[in-house]
Amino acid sequence: MKDPPAPPMKFRDLCDLTGDELTKVLAALSNPHRLRVVAALTRERDYVSRLARELRMSRALLQVHLRKLESAGLVTSAVEVSEDGKAMKYYEVVPFTLHLTPLSITALAETITVPTDDEAAPAKEER
Repeated sequence: MKDPPAPPMKFRDLCDLTGDELTKVLAALSNPHRLRVVAALTRERDYVSRLARELRMSRALLQVHLRKLESAGLVTSAVEVSEDGKAMKYYEVVPFTLHLTPLSITALAETITVPTDDEAAPAKEER
């Protein structure tokens, strides 16, 4: 008897983000190390020590990158207890899709609340 087909993977549509959320996602993805982390976690979920060895990165540095990716909503984590009783934090990618066009960027720019350099300059001058 054949196994039933796997349910279709649900993707988080990043096109529904606000401008501020999009800048956070793009900032998270702008780092080559974080792109490597996403690629590795796309293949399989993993815990920090094993992932650090695979990526040849210190655990401390990897955790910085994982926090940034998790903050942007691109990865999730869950603590699980191993057979020997150790708590291990596993990370996995949140499947996502992002389609940017000049028109979508125009619409998203309307929702950005981060001050521009021009808006921030008067506050600096007042000091």
